[in-house]
Amino acid sequence: MTQRPDITIAPFKGIWPRIHESAFIAPGCRIIGDVEIGPDVSIWYNCVIRGDANHIRIGARSNIQDGSVVHCDSPKPNRPDGFPTLIGEDVLVGHMAMIHGCILEDRAFVGMGAMVMDAARISSDAMLAAGALLSPGKVIPPRELWVGRPAAFSRTLNDQQLAAMQDGVARYVTNGRLHREALEG
Repeated sequence: MTQRPDITIAPFKGIWPRIHESAFIAPGCRIIGDVEIGPDVSIWYNCVIRGDANHIRIGARSNIQDGSVVHCDSPKPNRPDGFPTLIGEDVLVGHMAMIHGCILEDRAFVGMGAMVMDAARISSDAMLAAGALLSPGKVIPPRELWVGRPAAFSRTLNDQQLAAMQDGVARYVTNGRLHREALEG
């Protein structure tokens, strides 16, 4: 990826972000410290991904949509490993989401404006609805939709809904390539 003046990619304590060459990083993004971004990932306009307190990993084809914040939690005496943020492959993170010290397994979905707190987990093929808050330590099992603040089980996702989520992943990979081409134009 070519460094651009409208994107901040900076080290913290000597650790630089590692960004796969096929990833799309939109203008206005700030990516700091121990962050690893995989192939065909798209990080959209004005996102902050700050790996200063722990590490952040974002797997292939995942996307972090406009205005989202991804952070982690530092080690403490009662939890020496802290809470890194681990985002699997083919994950959708909606606009203005807050992802903090949690795990989003492969094919997880976080709706617009949702918050995922420390030690929480969204399992594969599970969804946190727009505006929902997944409290610290809570786990959404596979194929479940959780809604509300605090989030609670709403219903099971069907095969058609899971396929639509994966269609969204594919669209974001393509859209990221198109935006990169337009900006490099």
